[in-house]
Amino acid sequence: MTSIRIAFVALALSLLMPFLAVAQGGAISTETGTALIEQDAAMAVKIREIVTELDGFDDITVVVSSGIVTLRGTTLDASGGTRLSELVSRIQGVVAIENKVTTSTNIGERFNPAKERFMVRAKQAISFIPLALVGLLTFGVIVFAGFFAARQKQPWNSLAPNLFIADIYRTLIRLAAIALGIVVALDVLGATALLSTILGAAGIMGLALGFAVRDTVENFIASLLLSIRQPFRPNDMIEIGGDVGKVIRLTSRATILLSLDGNHIRIPNSTVFKSRIINYSRGRGRRFQFPIKLAAGIDPSMAQDRGIDTLIRLDFVLKQPKPTAWIETVDGNGTALCFAGWIDQHESHFEHARGEAMRLVQYALAQPKNSRAKAPEARDVSTGNAGAEEAELDRLVERDRTANSEGDLLSREGLDE
Repeated sequence: MTSIRIAFVALALSLLMPFLAVAQGGAISTETGTALIEQDAAMAVKIREIVTELDGFDDITVVVSSGIVTLRGTTLDASGGTRLSELVSRIQGVVAIENKVTTSTNIGERFNPAKERFMVRAKQAISFIPLALVGLLTFGVIVFAGFFAARQKQPWNSLAPNLFIADIYRTLIRLAAIALGIVVALDVLGATALLSTILGAAGIMGLALGFAVRDTVENFIASLLLSIRQPFRPNDMIEIGGDVGKVIRLTSRATILLSLDGNHIRIPNSTVFKSRIINYSRGRGRRFQFPIKLAAGIDPSMAQDRGIDTLIRLDFVLKQPKPTAWIETVDGNGTALCFAGWIDQHESHFEHARGEAMRLVQYALAQPKNSRAKAPEARDVSTGNAGAEEAELDRLVERDRTANSEGDLLSREGLDE
């Protein structure tokens, strides 16, 4: 009997075991599902809190199910949905994102943010006006002080060798005042970082302008150097690149000459600075020379001696250096000699002295060997008597300089180069 009872209990237990297992598994599944629902709810709350803090996402709804986030609603721009997906993907626990956000077509909604930004910037601009006025006032005071100082004649005229350099000093003072005013004004406004941008833009612009006006800049620099060095003086007889004339003036752009024909020659200072300049007036001594063709049968050595003796006897010919003569050419047509002598060109007119020496030497060589004929007297070749043409040129130069002396950079009292 007892064995029958034991067998019956075992059979009952075997029949009840599956039902007990199913009941236990159901309890575990319920606990897991509850935890997952709580995790999704917490994630949804967190995403909503983040979205609420951002502008332009007021119409967004968030649903989270098993870690899958579904986003619905509208944004003001097409990139808003993409940005929202990137932001949600960074949250821990997100398995996937289903983005159903679209771009809003409501005109009022799209206009309101722009209106708000405009109002904010308008308020910022209004609050910035007093500070901007202070910066502008500071800039104006510094610039006014710089321009006032540059307008004074002293000490700039005393420090500079001529008025051209003095004007450059004044220009530099003005530019320095403007630059200082900009720096101080930006410092007042708290925008000193903008200064590097301004300087960079100014550097690029200056480089471009330098290439564009290269000739003008070159001429300006040449004028500056010529005004300092002054290789010639007013009324000097000079030659520049084949042009011969008397110096009228040196301006900030060109050198003005009066040719021996009475015409004005205007040469750009850049050309003058790079050219070979011959100044016939700087030194007192000047050599003249002239050729003479000998007649047939005349001994060249005798002709040389007779010509040199004639030159030595002339009062306007310097004794040192001594007059010289040499054979220039010898051909089938005879012999050609060249005679040379020195004069003091401050005392004697060069062209007249050369012509008179040529006339007297030619007369001496034409006389027979033992002739005792008296040589003709030499004419007066001094600058006062023989230089009527020279005097007229000097008068024209002085008249022109007097009428237009304001822009002249030359000075008779300047230092020699």
